Amino acid sequence: MNTIIIFLFLSFCFMHLVFPQCPFNFRKLDLPSTSVGPSGIAFDSLGRGPYTGISDGRIVKYNTSNFIQVYITSPQRSSAVCDGTNNPAILGPICGRPKGVDFYYKENLLYITDAYKGFLVGGKKRLAKPLATGAEGVPFKYPVGINVDQLTGDVYFTDSSSVFQLSQMTQAVLVNDATGRLLKYNPKTKQISVLLRGIGGAAGVAISSDRSFVLVTEYIAKRIIKFWLRGPMAFKSQVILKLQGRPDNIKKTPTGDSFWVAVNTMSPGGLTIPMAIKINGNGDVLHTLPLDCYYFNTTIGEFNQRGSHFYVGSLEADFVGLLN
Repeated sequence: MNTIIIFLFLSFCFMHLVFPQCPFNFRKLDLPSTSVGPSGIAFDSLGRGPYTGISDGRIVKYNTSNFIQVYITSPQRSSAVCDGTNNPAILGPICGRPKGVDFYYKENLLYITDAYKGFLVGGKKRLAKPLATGAEGVPFKYPVGINVDQLTGDVYFTDSSSVFQLSQMTQAVLVNDATGRLLKYNPKTKQISVLLRGIGGAAGVAISSDRSFVLVTEYIAKRIIKFWLRGPMAFKSQVILKLQGRPDNIKKTPTGDSFWVAVNTMSPGGLTIPMAIKINGNGDVLHTLPLDCYYFNTTIGEFNQRGSHFYVGSLEADFVGLLN
């Protein structure tokens, strides 16, 4: 009898070491057909969504029980060729590959970064309108993160590299590419300006509540940069946090100047450990939330909070994760 009790106790301890307790309820919002990689998560002014870009070139919206198509980014895209595909390296130029999405609520416009089609905006038509494919004479190679200033309508977005495309990111990491840029689109003048160059894998961008600065994640350099928009430090930048893992998208929390960053690290055994890190505007880490309980050995690209709900995007998953 004692032997059985000891065995059960050791088994219980082993299970909790190998399979950690999951503190949230977890639900999968399945993507349509065989598509994968929900990239970028946004909600409209009425709180509907999430909206996200997927591997086959569509931007889809979760409509109470399933995802429906709302926008495409490529005029060459056809459902017969593209729907359900997962090979952006070959079909990206034809189908498009939307990466970042964010609404300008006042005009109900969805701004989009597409890895192959550049910077676009979705309005009343199914085909999003292209706004730019480059800036200051340098073509976009891999547009990624995006965030809209709800007061002015200005759009801040990133181009991960001026040399390497989405399909070449492994090479970009190997050579420590640092040709990424932070850009700003002015909807009044229709002009795009380059705010910051020399970024090591520019990924996510998030505006502070008082609009005095933006934070930019460096996927390759494993850092977070603060770029001041106003005040005595205007148009200057500073590294505020260095990380062990690679940061991807960054999103402001619903209240206060804190931000959720999706970060992926490698364990000593070579497994991917995805986590969400909450930081303030000075780069202080406020909270760390491991997500390997829900995404075992799987990278995540975004961790987006809406009230008490958390939405997770992953280039490797065929669903949007919902935690509450």
